[in-house]
Amino acid sequence: MSWPILVFDIESIPDVAGLRAVRGAAADASDAQVYADWVQERQDRGQSDFMPLHLQRVLVISCVFRNAEGLRVHSFVDRDNASEGKVIQNFFSAVDKHVPQLVSWNGGGFDLPVLHYRGLRHGVVADRYWCMGEEGGADSREFKYNNYIGRYHMRHLDLMDLLAMYQPKNNAPLDAMAKLCGFPGKLGMDGSQVYPAFLDGKLDEIRRYCETDVMNTYLLYCRFQKMRCGFTEAEYEQEIAMVKATLADLAPAEPHWQEYLGAWA
Repeated sequence: MSWPILVFDIESIPDVAGLRAVRGAAADASDAQVYADWVQERQDRGQSDFMPLHLQRVLVISCVFRNAEGLRVHSFVDRDNASEGKVIQNFFSAVDKHVPQLVSWNGGGFDLPVLHYRGLRHGVVADRYWCMGEEGGADSREFKYNNYIGRYHMRHLDLMDLLAMYQPKNNAPLDAMAKLCGFPGKLGMDGSQVYPAFLDGKLDEIRRYCETDVMNTYLLYCRFQKMRCGFTEAEYEQEIAMVKATLADLAPAEPHWQEYLGAWA
């Protein structure tokens, strides 16, 4: 394995203000009514009420960051309901600063396209992330053949996409694969419950749910590294023990890690 590694996952909610602008909704219509009208129209046409990616407002980006100094869990959160651009900028600034191995589960199919659209919306700058080797300079050749954007490059590893051999019909859910490998899987809620939880003011619960999801992804990445001989058996066991010890240290301040460790046991 090459460090640093940044595993990420996002939680998003419908961008009702954007939906209002796109649809030209009446100024006196409430957000709830604008959203309900859109959902009803979709249902009438036999379509899903899953919001298009460009209208997914980023609420939380949770990260597991692993380098030679250890492992950290951090979340960028839109706490004032007005800082989506700052949240996305902070994430891409971290990528530009550390130039890590990015790891996700379905990041190419959901998380990154959402971050691209919303970053464009807010004027986010991400120099190194968008480098594809055409800019010249010392990194030009390196990024030409291994960049964050290429689906078959490894600088961003969408673990689900790779394991499915890039065939969407083969995709497996994170929760199921985590549990099959002996990890806790999802705790607290699932993606369909995020928007109702947001409306109920449960932002910290959403953040905790996102953090446990990104930890599941990191653990599956470790299992993948063992499978491809990036870890020996002993190194894998040592890494898992380190993860458990790190979470045990976090548990007194963040009880969801105590729940996570309990489910793991």
